[in-house]
Amino acid sequence: MAAVKVATILSLGALLPTATFPCGTLRSDNTTASKLLGTWLYVAGAAQFPQHLLEMLLIDHGHLHVEPHTGEQELLVTQRVAVGDQCLANNSTYFKITVGNTTLVKHAKTHQTVGMLMNLSSEDTLLIQYQLQRERMYLGLYLYARNLSLSTAHQEEFEHHVKCLGLSGEEIVYAPWKTELCQVEEIEKGKSPRAEPAAAVTASPALGTHQPGSMEN
Repeated sequence: MAAVKVATILSLGALLPTATFPCGTLRSDNTTASKLLGTWLYVAGAAQFPQHLLEMLLIDHGHLHVEPHTGEQELLVTQRVAVGDQCLANNSTYFKITVGNTTLVKHAKTHQTVGMLMNLSSEDTLLIQYQLQRERMYLGLYLYARNLSLSTAHQEEFEHHVKCLGLSGEEIVYAPWKTELCQVEEIEKGKSPRAEPAAAVTASPALGTHQPGSMEN
């Protein structure tokens, strides 16, 4: 049941209007695709929708693997998250790189845009912004990094983006990384422990319990 709830996180809506720096989108260029390739580790997330905050609490850790898809303008995104005793996988999205920005698009006939890359000061961090449209607008912001040794400056930068989007510190959760259900090696080799139709992009425990880099076993 928990896995089903987590899967709803990717049922997100249209592209959020571009904000101005420092909350603006990543300005894409001819080096963007090569910089995105490889594995990213989930660090933290913030969500405005209460249900999404509860769902993030169910997830221990997550990875995101980016590889070439159909040319330099599209990169396939494979996501894995650990929920309870399961490692859930999803490859139903891809990055679309255009002049000026990079968006996350669902594999569907509508090619629905579900998020965008936001501007950060380091090439070793990845910030994805989502938007959910229901009776009103709900925002989500999720941080990935090449490793879990995130500096204080990068953490503060993420928190600044959260506030810049109108979210609060109480809406931020960090991934605890207590288990090793979803192996990075399995992602890079294309193995999937358990495939699900729409596994979440996010991961996190209770707010303030663990900080980036605290990998407890």
